[in-house]
Amino acid sequence: MKSAYDIIKRPLMTEKSYAGIQSKIYTFEVAKDANKIEIKKAVEDIFKVKVDKVNTLIVKGHEKSQNTRAGRTVGRTSDYKKAIVTLKEDSKPIAFFESLS
Repeated sequence: MKSAYDIIKRPLMTEKSYAGIQSKIYTFEVAKDANKIEIKKAVEDIFKVKVDKVNTLIVKGHEKSQNTRAGRTVGRTSDYKKAIVTLKEDSKPIAFFESLS
């Protein structure tokens, strides 16, 4: 059994995620093998809020290149899973995000 902190890796802070904070929509990087039910329970356990719905997607890694003496090397960053969590209307906002906006 995974703990809630194993499922929720970190919050994702982008311009689009900042726009959702006012309407209680938060974005997290989560474990790749976590499903929506596990993500919902983990967010409720960690932040003591009521989750309305969870949307997930796999974000493909970016290709990166580097020029070296030996020539050009190309690699990729890792894929990761992103969860967009919407809280219920009567739920309190997450304090961590409120301090950022």
